Amino acid sequence: MNKITREHYPASKLPEDLRPSGNPNASVTITIEEEQSPAKVMTLEEIFSIGGFRRRTAAEIDADLKKLREEWDD
Repeated sequence: MNKITREHYPASKLPEDLRPSGNPNASVTITIEEEQSPAKVMTLEEIFSIGGFRRRTAAEIDADLKKLREEWDD
């Protein structure tokens, strides 16, 4: 990540919207950091296309849960 810091920078050289209120002859410290682009968010279609994912019906899910519960009771 790129970062630039300038100490004792004249506030008068800053754009007006970045100047601190008060004395325009003040000195300021400026730090500028490059923003990282956000990570790509996967769509549902991309998630569902991942190998090993298989859509199941509610009945299939219920049957799997019932089977697991029976294993716990043993």
